[in-house]
Amino acid sequence: MASEEASLDLTISGTIASLMDSYRRMGIPIQRYLLAILLPAFLFFVVTLGIALLAPLPLAISLPFPLLGLLLFGAAIFYPKVQLSQRRQALNNRFHLLVTHMTVLATTNIDRMEVFRALAEEDEYGELATEMGRVVELVDTWNLSLDDALRRRAKEVPSEAVSDFFDRLGYTLGAGQGLDDYLLSEQDMIIDNYKTVYEGALGNLEVMKDLYLSMILSMTFALVFAVVLPILTGTNPMMTVSAVIVLFIFVQTGFFVAIRSLAPYDPVWYHPEEITSPMERRLNISFAAGVGLTVVLALITFGGAAGVSPITLNMLLPIFDPVPLPFYAAVPITPLLIPGIVIRREEQKVKARDEEYPSFIRALGSTEGAKQSTTGTVLESLRTKDFGPLTENVDNLYKRLNMRIEPSKAWGHFTAECRSYLIQTFSEMYLVGRKMGGSPKQLGELISENMNEVQQLRQQRDQETTTLIGVLYGISAASTFAFFIGLQVVNILSEMSLNLNTGSRFEVNSLVHTAVYDIPVIEFLLIIVIVFNALLSALMIRTTDGGHKLNSYMHFVVLTWVGAVIAIFTKFVVSSVINV
Repeated sequence: MASEEASLDLTISGTIASLMDSYRRMGIPIQRYLLAILLPAFLFFVVTLGIALLAPLPLAISLPFPLLGLLLFGAAIFYPKVQLSQRRQALNNRFHLLVTHMTVLATTNIDRMEVFRALAEEDEYGELATEMGRVVELVDTWNLSLDDALRRRAKEVPSEAVSDFFDRLGYTLGAGQGLDDYLLSEQDMIIDNYKTVYEGALGNLEVMKDLYLSMILSMTFALVFAVVLPILTGTNPMMTVSAVIVLFIFVQTGFFVAIRSLAPYDPVWYHPEEITSPMERRLNISFAAGVGLTVVLALITFGGAAGVSPITLNMLLPIFDPVPLPFYAAVPITPLLIPGIVIRREEQKVKARDEEYPSFIRALGSTEGAKQSTTGTVLESLRTKDFGPLTENVDNLYKRLNMRIEPSKAWGHFTAECRSYLIQTFSEMYLVGRKMGGSPKQLGELISENMNEVQQLRQQRDQETTTLIGVLYGISAASTFAFFIGLQVVNILSEMSLNLNTGSRFEVNSLVHTAVYDIPVIEFLLIIVIVFNALLSALMIRTTDGGHKLNSYMHFVVLTWVGAVIAIFTKFVVSSVINV
């Protein structure tokens, strides 16, 4: 018992210490935060609590007031910790790429301070670029040595990986070792650290997947219970069903936010701002076609139901009379499959280019170093080699360089055509390294090795995504089946009650309260749950795999159709079994 109390004390004290540390690292004085944020939030909580206690309102109305105040006050207390966690994640997400970029720059003929200045100007690295800027500011403004500046920032950085890197780098530079020698010797350790962070994030996603499965099963049971219970108690089913649906949506939204914050930052796509590629045009055409047809089908479906459109959904689906209600949700969004399928095919090509790029950049670097010639001359021989889907892009790069287009613009068109985030990042590193006099062979091997490691981690991420897809599709089908079993049982009991009342003096409604049900409205609410579940599930899949936003359209449409078909099938089977 004493050990449990000691463990509890340690947990509480550790949480308080961690919270106070987040307040210290906030960037604004603690006193200002207490007066400007915490105090108003506490006063708001007191006011809402007073309203709940003193105002003559029903409990169902007065109870949400203090809960809202408590939520706001709790958010104000823990916001610095959340902000610190977001900073830590932002530092860890791009740390591997920044160190690779730093190594490329360090192997060139520029001063080590210029390396830090160049990285501080790279907006793509976000919080890491900010940290590099702070190191440069300590050296330029406060006249500290580079090793002292790194050790000082190591004490303030919230990420353990970045802090350890700064600390060791500072001591190494202070001992007289060169920046390039240290970074080249530390490559394996830095890659292992990145793999640990990446695999840890995937492990957290695995835990969240199991937790999500259990929570959704619980919410499914609660919703079925909310549908069936009023037939015995006589309570208003709209209140119970609506309350559980709101809770269901809240839980799913919370899991989506959690998965989004836990997923490792490793985007697949590169989105150029100025250069438009043929792939971009295909994506724009498919998106316009999908959205346009969706609008047309929505007007036909809902306009026909309202008597506005001359074409109705019954005309599009003449085999159904009347058209089942779930089809009113599934049919209008079906054209979104067009951009979903197109983007999926293009994404497979992007991933295939990523797999071929390490061998291409290694061959380019080694050949360029051996021949001591320009990139354009080397590409004349490499363009005939088979690099899979990357072959056409390599050939186009050679043609642009052969036409005397500026190398940075030629490589810019190359990365825009590839549309790969990794290819764009590593190609820019290679180009900058060559401009500054770096060894092409060393640059090619360094970039190839790092990208191969990222590719291996992506394979693990793809496996995790595949498992998540199976779980989401399975739980969506099972939930829909349970929802509509309960609804159809209530519907059949309602019809049986009416038949019994017509020929008997016994008041069946005293035992079975069917008059409180509005079956079409409850079915409509359940369809809303199906559509919202499909939307959140599609976004979860897209967040986990790191793909294009339009990739979620395909899963959204398929999950909605799965729910609609299972709903109709369940109603048919339950009616057939019970009527028999």
